[in-house]
Amino acid sequence: MFNTHKKWLVKTTLCLTSLLLPLSSFAADKVYRLTLAETWGPNTPILGDATKNMAKLANEMSNGRLVIRIDSANKHKAPLGIFDMVKSGQYDLGHSSSYYWKGKVPNTLYFSSMPFGMISTEQYAWFYHGGGMELMEKVYEPHNLLSFPGGNSDIQMGGWFRKEINTLDDLKGLKIRIPGFAGEVLAKVGAKPVNIAPGELYTSLERGTIDALEWVGPAFDLRMGFQKIAPYYYTAWHEPGSETQFLVNKRTWEKLPKDLQVILETAFKASAFDMYTQALDANARSWESMKTNHPEIKVRDFPAEVLSAMREANQSLLEEQASKDPLAKTIIESQQKYLAKARAWTDISSKAYLNTNP
Repeated sequence: MFNTHKKWLVKTTLCLTSLLLPLSSFAADKVYRLTLAETWGPNTPILGDATKNMAKLANEMSNGRLVIRIDSANKHKAPLGIFDMVKSGQYDLGHSSSYYWKGKVPNTLYFSSMPFGMISTEQYAWFYHGGGMELMEKVYEPHNLLSFPGGNSDIQMGGWFRKEINTLDDLKGLKIRIPGFAGEVLAKVGAKPVNIAPGELYTSLERGTIDALEWVGPAFDLRMGFQKIAPYYYTAWHEPGSETQFLVNKRTWEKLPKDLQVILETAFKASAFDMYTQALDANARSWESMKTNHPEIKVRDFPAEVLSAMREANQSLLEEQASKDPLAKTIIESQQKYLAKARAWTDISSKAYLNTNP
């Protein structure tokens, strides 16, 4: 009797296992097809490469279980609408820059780059080891979104100007395309900042809609031809470590198996780092070409008077934001405390080394 029951139990277990194996195998092989909308136009170098690299990595690491379709701005027609499209679920993912959403959620702008703030390496350390990721999650979570660093273009140049800036008065009434907190700073010292989608920058400058603009750096700027209209090229102050972002619809994220979440986040990190090194290399090569082949470009530093006024305006605005919003206060204090700690090391390490090689 016992042996008969035992044989029946083994037989039944084997039958159930044979039924379950195809189901578990099917679950492991399920393909998740995601869509990504990016702010950039098709074939935009470096910025557009980051999304392609990410999608390729995610697909390869998941053995084909993650398939990501990328729609550039020419396809979805809303380069500055990525936040809303990912939030609503129209797209699963997005690639853009956090400061574009300051009109919707002011606290988003702190996660791109802040005037006179952290350089790229300091900011990455803050994100991953200084509490930055947790603060970013607090800002985006109420909007059904997750945000991850999406690649850094490194220090951005101060912009292209039709006329030389010699005094603070030269900024009064100046129409300039500049996003983020830097736009607020320039408005406070008398300029008129506007936000224009990347694909419209050259025509806006050419038609006189704006008098000046900032975009990124030599690798991005030279191919746009801004120097043909605005030959004065100013050095950095406003974006010392400009970070893009991967936005993720939270419901999409929660539907992914844990292993695919890890794979996707790893693809974000790897492609972001690759963008950073690619931007550094491309800027170095483009800077060399600019000096050799474009004598019409006049590189300038902003006068001390102008920088001092902008620095004061920046600090005043930070204090104003902190007084109005407890979360903004927490983010600002976190960044400033981390900057003080990290910059002390940057000064005695990287800066001291660079000073030995004038």
